[in-house]
Amino acid sequence: MFGLGKPRSKFGKWMDNKGIAQKDVAEKAQVSEMTLTRMCNDKDHVPMISTWVKVQRALKSMGYDVDSDKFFDV
Repeated sequence: MFGLGKPRSKFGKWMDNKGIAQKDVAEKAQVSEMTLTRMCNDKDHVPMISTWVKVQRALKSMGYDVDSDKFFDV
């Protein structure tokens, strides 16, 4: 179900490898699904700091400790 041959960013590939659904993260982070889609598909997209903090907190509550430096060129 995950990673169906679509081009993915580092973040998107990581989410696919962990089996994390974009919809679940979007709901927990209280950001739009389109925002998560951009973060997962657009290799050149760099999210706003406030958005990344929401996503990071959501992932942490799901048991994943992540750092933006691993995925995005800031």
